[in-house]
Amino acid sequence: MATQHEMVKLFTDQLKLCALKPHETVIVLCEDDIRADYAKAFLIAAREMGATPFQVTVPLREKRSARQTTGRTAIAGNRPVIEALKKADLVIDVMGTLFSPEQDEICAAGARMLFVREPFDVLAANFPNPDLRRRIEFGEKMLGQAKTLRIWSENGTDATFQMGGYRVMTQYGYTDTPGRWDHMGTGQVLSQAHDGMVEGTVMLMPGDTVTAFQRMIESPVKLTIEGGKVTGIDGDGMDAPLIRDYMESFRDPRAYAISHIGWGLLDSATWFHRAITRTRTEEISVNSLSYYGNVLFSLGPNTELGGKNDTMCHLDMPLRKTSLSLDGVTVIDKGRVAIPEMAV
Repeated sequence: MATQHEMVKLFTDQLKLCALKPHETVIVLCEDDIRADYAKAFLIAAREMGATPFQVTVPLREKRSARQTTGRTAIAGNRPVIEALKKADLVIDVMGTLFSPEQDEICAAGARMLFVREPFDVLAANFPNPDLRRRIEFGEKMLGQAKTLRIWSENGTDATFQMGGYRVMTQYGYTDTPGRWDHMGTGQVLSQAHDGMVEGTVMLMPGDTVTAFQRMIESPVKLTIEGGKVTGIDGDGMDAPLIRDYMESFRDPRAYAISHIGWGLLDSATWFHRAITRTRTEEISVNSLSYYGNVLFSLGPNTELGGKNDTMCHLDMPLRKTSLSLDGVTVIDKGRVAIPEMAV
């Protein structure tokens, strides 16, 4: 377990990357006593840098399972808290507001927002740096200009995305830009196709991860995509019915919509991290989401990209040994970053 001194040191370096200035206000957003040690360390770090920090703590939600809380936060409807957060220069979110209208409103007001959730050793191992940002922002430019994105693999994946309908989102682990959200410990670039304009097949293979389950696929699963939605989930093992029944349990047809597509560029992350930390439920699987050369395929909500799909069923599925091209230019070649400006 990390000491408070170690946390304060790391979080001070993090706040420096977020360009915290002495005159700025920092709010640490907490739910009950969850990650209270992180909150305390961030408060100390911000104070020692000369900023004005304080903590906002709200009561524990009645339901906290991943199935119940995607996009639903403990500050929903709490106008005094939301208004306070909107006035901050920097919000450190140790609670989790991803996919929520509250997060969108706070960022739209100009607050920089940083989500911090992972265990300390993961945060330390995946600590961000300006070169990661450079490589990701190069990918952002490429993806932002693309009209067609294709993914394929030797195992049968072959799907085409007609791009340009949504903004590009970058995550490089810190934020120094007003109104920008980021997630400490990540490194990825992503966007979404025009609504309804994805066609093809995605094969989930052993070693690929379904982050909602915090486990790796153990048997092949074929996802058939028509008109931007998954219309078939097939396979002989347990994984296909597991995914199928999980999605059906939400009773929401929007769960089957294709959400974001992108790739990971975090060279400190590993695809096998989940296999050796399976009992750590506090993780959001940032290693799986961001590891270098993965193709990140997702189903469900797209509000973080400016869309209107706020279904609570969210499935991120990072794909190994899969290729990705933009307008015919190969970006990821069987899990290898093929563009020198993005490569390590």
